[in-house]
Amino acid sequence: MPVAAVAGRGGGGGAGMVLGGGAAAAAVAAAGGADDAVVLQVAAAEGEETVVTVNCPDEAGLGCDLCRTILEFGLRITRGDVSTDGHWCFVVFWVVPRSTSIKIRWASLKNRLVSMCPSSYSMPFYPDITQPGPSKYYLLKLLSADRKGLLHDVTHILSDLELIIHRVKVSTTPDGRVVDLFFITDGMELLHTKERQEETCSTLIATLGPSISCEILSAEGFQQGFSSLPPKISEELFRVELADIDSEIYSSSLSAELKKMQTATINFDNFLSPAHTLIQIICADQKGLIYDILRTMKDCNIQIFYGRFRSDKKGSVNKGCREIDLFVKQADGKKVVDPEKQDVLRSRLRSEMLHPLRVMIVNRGPDTELLVANPVELSGKGRPRVFYDATLALKALGICIFSAEIGRQAASERQWEVYRFLLDDSKEFPLANSLTNRNRVVDRVRKTLMVGILSDKLAGQTGFTSIRCRCPQLPASVQGIERGFGRMTSSSR
Repeated sequence: MPVAAVAGRGGGGGAGMVLGGGAAAAAVAAAGGADDAVVLQVAAAEGEETVVTVNCPDEAGLGCDLCRTILEFGLRITRGDVSTDGHWCFVVFWVVPRSTSIKIRWASLKNRLVSMCPSSYSMPFYPDITQPGPSKYYLLKLLSADRKGLLHDVTHILSDLELIIHRVKVSTTPDGRVVDLFFITDGMELLHTKERQEETCSTLIATLGPSISCEILSAEGFQQGFSSLPPKISEELFRVELADIDSEIYSSSLSAELKKMQTATINFDNFLSPAHTLIQIICADQKGLIYDILRTMKDCNIQIFYGRFRSDKKGSVNKGCREIDLFVKQADGKKVVDPEKQDVLRSRLRSEMLHPLRVMIVNRGPDTELLVANPVELSGKGRPRVFYDATLALKALGICIFSAEIGRQAASERQWEVYRFLLDDSKEFPLANSLTNRNRVVDRVRKTLMVGILSDKLAGQTGFTSIRCRCPQLPASVQGIERGFGRMTSSSR
């Protein structure tokens, strides 16, 4: 399956990141018209490709931000090409919805991507678009009768409405009613209007039934909550090296399928290019892989000047693997030649690619608690759709969530986003004294978070939606990298 690319970063001394080159250029030419900052060539039929092109200058972290937005919309990046001259970026994405149940608002995706283009870029065809400021927070209050899967159903509706959950407090009253408090932002930046609020509440009521009550309030002064886990649990959840361990306080066994994903090859080559270090990565494909690589590069101040993401060919010995080639420089413009720096970057990439999420079940007094954690970017942004996927997995297992909350915790010299779910222990699915059932929960949540849910029809096809970025003619130095890279990888296209 093809992998899409991501956009640039750089601008002077900033980090660069773009996918460009032969396949990308051909896709852009097919789209035609250089007028739009972002061009979407939406798939004509289910399972076919959608192509998106973004035309904007390079900026530090832009590629990571574009990837996060695509992941947030429920799309899977399948292949891509990237190139930048440090000032302009060229990005092409081939993407496919992860599930037929996900409603993709292509027009909204285009608007979001356009709004992410640096404000220094002159966009005469988008005179009303300016660099977005901090999003305003709102409190969504829901009261309804309890039932299995309710929390995920609400989360699904909010996701379809492009409402992003930043914090949640869910509790069940003694009479069986559920009180849900969601602190949210609006991807469309319209929730301050009466029409948008009415659309949100009416959609929730129409989908979940008239017994639900809904209220949206401004959440002025909102601050991300902080989680406080017991020291022993915190140490095991956030430790750098993970292993399968069984103990009375938690279970983290991996299925055979997930164990196959816990390998990666990362090599550095300083001979192919006179000005850039080539980083070659071969690893198992998983949800958010390109995002994990780009956020790691962003946080480590590594500039990507040319790259290619591709999937294994049919019959390849690396079946189910991704092959990634990145031509990079350090923030000071030099190659990564120091062996110690290479080892540090290799270790960080392995950790972020193989263990981007932590999942554990623990005892919380007499109750059972599911913990899910993911690292927060240095910019303060968390990983998209974690709450969505975790509640989806629990709904599929038929497990009721008694309470849930999202907070942040500092550990291992970084910030983590921590999701805590207090699970209902039922006769049909006992958890308190069943290690087997606990392992089933951990395994199902991990699979949903890292492998994702694709319909059989989509999983068996190779058609995708593509996102593309335009840029002016690249300088000779970048073109040389592009030609050399094309020769090196042409046999694997």
